[in-house]
Formats: sequence, structure tokens, C-alpha cells
Amino acid sequence: MQNQINLSGQPFHFIGVGGIGMSGLAYVLAKRDLPVSGSDLRSSNITKRLQSAGVEIFEGHDATNLDRFVPNHLHEQSQVNIDRGSTPQIICSTAINPANPEYKVALEKNWHIYHRSELLSALMQEYQAIAVAGTHGKTTTSSAIGHMLVETGLDPTIVVGGEVESWEGNARIGTSKYFVAEADESDKSLTRLSAKIGIVTNIELDHPDHYESLEEVIETFLTFEQQCEILIGCIDCQVVRDRLHSTISYSLNLNSGADYLADEIIYGAAGTTARIWEKGQILGQLQLQLLGEHNLSNALAAVAVGRYLGLEFAQIAAGLATFAGAKRRFEVRGEFGGIRFVDDYAHHPSELLVTLAAARLQVPPSGRLVAIFQPHRYSRTLTFLPEFAKAFTEADLVVLTDIYSAGETNNWEISGELLAKEVAKHSPVVEYRASLSAVTQFLTKVLQPGDLAIFLGAGNLNQIIPEVMNNLPKNQVIQPLAS
Repeated sequence: MQNQINLSGQPFHFIGVGGIGMSGLAYVLAKRDLPVSGSDLRSSNITKRLQSAGVEIFEGHDATNLDRFVPNHLHEQSQVNIDRGSTPQIICSTAINPANPEYKVALEKNWHIYHRSELLSALMQEYQAIAVAGTHGKTTTSSAIGHMLVETGLDPTIVVGGEVESWEGNARIGTSKYFVAEADESDKSLTRLSAKIGIVTNIELDHPDHYESLEEVIETFLTFEQQCEILIGCIDCQVVRDRLHSTISYSLNLNSGADYLADEIIYGAAGTTARIWEKGQILGQLQLQLLGEHNLSNALAAVAVGRYLGLEFAQIAAGLATFAGAKRRFEVRGEFGGIRFVDDYAHHPSELLVTLAAARLQVPPSGRLVAIFQPHRYSRTLTFLPEFAKAFTEADLVVLTDIYSAGETNNWEISGELLAKEVAKHSPVVEYRASLSAVTQFLTKVLQPGDLAIFLGAGNLNQIIPEVMNNLPKNQVIQPLAS
């Protein structure tokens, strides 16, 4: 696959560099000693990490951020060692509006503008790439594979869609031939990627803002399959089983005939244990810190990758045993007065079901599972309204707030309040609070010792967790839990 991106010294400028997908790529480029700059609406821990790696960061989107690329323009404050007249390669994501002032300048100057997936593709072509795709589980699976390869000494380069404590961020630079990447299908950019090993965890319709039907999603994955030398697929997903042609398969159903299987499974509050099979032979015992059936499935994908790369199962098991997960994937934020606070990115009905089932494992007999959910996108909420309505049955108390728009316009008269009414048809105790401040006030009144409060969604709901903890009665001290 041909790619015009220049990785030999021409500068890069990222519009929206603080995004989770963009920042990982910027970090890898900077660690390769390439000149990198970027802008974002506000400073964050991510942009600060990029600065420490040598990326020049601009707070706010402004046409003047690109002045130093104009010949003869003096920009004495630049911290990036570049030829002042070099033509920049502009990197943006689907989230960048064409009205963005930096984007407009790049168009006017006829500079090359690339989607982030094109840059990821260019990087992957320089390695033996391992690309993890799927509607759900991409971040956890790619992070687990990356962690396993680090722990077994294979020293991969990694770019994933979540922050991982093992490498203190969402990317790391390695010295080996391996590159582990999370491969996103949400905007169809998955079709640009080719890999030595492709993994597909599952296939569902999740982004009705970009896809009109499940069949259209399947077509995207079929293109990805054709561009991978080896495809590892989870055949517990009927679509993967029936429509893709997996070179290597994995399943939690012992009768499925998959290459990699698990039995003697114990799902516990402290993690998961299982016996692992490879093509009819017992490999051994796997112990995970991760909770729930979905994470055991993700770990099986990692086992399949490790075995394909020639690792002994004992090495694989030891590596996966120390993987604690990625941030915002059942991330325990702390405990206050006997109440455990968990942050999770789940925003699709299928994700909510498995995440709440896993959360139930950690709720004591006298406690409650309190699910606090912020719907993400009007189009998704409307498309899956019947499924969302039934997704909270594991919870003892459901607290819903209004929809996080993610830049969408509400053309459908859908609201968080309407969703709450639908959820109430299937869950006994449902509360709706329109604003995050109202959610905070409500939770400080109703949470009690023994509760597990899990904050769910891909928006900004998790920002209120510290405030909720601090507003609870002050006769207890906040005790962050050991990771």
C-alpha cells in the first residue's frame, strides 16, 4: 500500500494533538526525533507529556500557530528545531471541522493534509504490525498485547486509544520490529490499514453517524481482512464467525471448534482464572486481574498473538497476569467511606451489559451497584434506544443525565430524560438529572457504604468523580486504591 507521508525529517503539525488517537502518533514521531508541533483547545496531562517528549504545543486553534512554516517569518519562540520554510505535513482527525482556522490556512497554502489513519498506516508499514480492530474491546486487547510483548522482552512500539500505566501513556517507542496499534472502524478509516496480524474482537453497528447499516460496517471489516496477512477472530461473535475468514480463531465456547479456548473458568471479584487450550492441547492456567467474560475473551486474543509470535505459554501467562488494564476501562478511582468509585468508557448497550455484569462481581452482599450513565451522541442514543433501555438490569440504582453531543446537532428530539423513561420500564429504580452538577448533588445524598458507583460513558461524566467524593461527609478520608 503506497503512502505519501514523509517520515524522514519533514515537519508535522497536528490539529487537535491532545486527542487520544492523535497524541499517540505525535509522541511516536517525537521519539523518533522528527519535528512535531500541535494545537489543542486546552492544556492537559496528555499535551504536557507531549511537551516533555519534544512536541511544541499551542493552546487554542489559531492561524498564527502555523506562521513559522511561512518562509522568512520570524518565530523566535519556537522550541522545535525545524527549517523555518519547511512545508508542514498537517495531521487531523475526523473530528476537525473544515472551518478550523489552521485547517483553512493549510488549504490556502496547498500543504499536504492527512487523516490520522494515513499517518498510522505509514508507521505500520515500517514494522511487523499487529492491529486490533472490533466494535468493542479494542483498547483493552491492544493494551494487553502491548503489555505482554513488553513483559516478554519483545520491546514493541505501541499506539492505543487509552492510557496504560505500564508505559505511562497511550504510546511507547520500542526498538523491535513489532508495532501494536488500535485500529478504529468508527469513521471507516480502518480500510486504510494493513497489518501482519489483524485481530477482530467483534462486529456491531455502533456509529450510526458514519454507517447506515450493519452490512456497511461488515464491508469495512472485510476490506481490513483483505489487508492483513493473518486474521485472528473471535468466533463467539456471529458476524465474525459467518462473514470473516479467520486464519486463527478463539472462543469461550468449548464446543465451537476454535483454535484457542478456555474452560474451568472462575470469574471473581479480584480477577479471572481459566484453563487455556490450543488446538485440542492444554496450554496451562491463565490468571488475570481483569474482570468478566469479555476481558477473558480479550486475553484469549492476546494468547493467540503471543503463540503466533513463538512465545511459550508460560511467558504469555506471566505477562498477562501483571496487566491491570487501561484507564477508563473499569478504572478504580478510589474509595470513600466504604463507597468504591469506578470509571468506565462503556457507551454502547453491549458494553454496558458486560461491564455491569463484571461490576456486580465486586459488590458486597449488603451493597448496591449504582450505574451513572451519560449517553454519548444523539444518533447512537436514538438508534439503540430499545437496547439501552434493557442494558441496566444488573444495577440496583440507575442515574441518567443528558446526552453528550460530541459535536452532533439534535435533529431527532431525543434526550436523556426520554432514555430514562425507557430504562425505567426494565429497571426498578431510575433517576434522571439533567446536568452534571445535579448528578453530583444527587449522588452525595444517596450513596452509602457498600455501594459500587460506576460512571459510564465516553463523554465528560468522569470529571465529576472527584467532586462527588469530596462532597460526601467529611468524617472519612479519601483513600485511593492501590492499582
